[in-house]
Amino acid sequence: MKPYSNAVSRTITHRLPVIAYCFGIFRQSSYPAILSEPIFPHFDKLAHFLIYAFLAVLCVRALQAEKPFWPPLRSLLMAVAFCWAFGLSDEIHQAFVPLRDASVFDFAADCLGCLSGGYFYLNFRTARTS
Repeated sequence: MKPYSNAVSRTITHRLPVIAYCFGIFRQSSYPAILSEPIFPHFDKLAHFLIYAFLAVLCVRALQAEKPFWPPLRSLLMAVAFCWAFGLSDEIHQAFVPLRDASVFDFAADCLGCLSGGYFYLNFRTARTS
């Protein structure tokens, strides 16, 4: 019975945050854009960067917990691939939402955020365990 409870625990503590965060991103991008002045130029790019950096952290964390035998680089690459695919699907989704548009620059910010967040998490985790 113990392996089952470990699997359930891992699912709740590692997969569920990724799923909930992706749902939150999708839900937020379903609303029409707010027509107001940004806090500073290109604020939306910074927001995309940070949001997807955190998504990559959650994904790498989940992969490291569920696949501890994988090398860190493989976990990073798989997490980044998932985040990029999700970011691309989100940009396509936004193309169909009123007052929103799909932007290559937003997707680029998503990609850079994914790489940075995943890399930062792996380095932070390695430094912490050393």
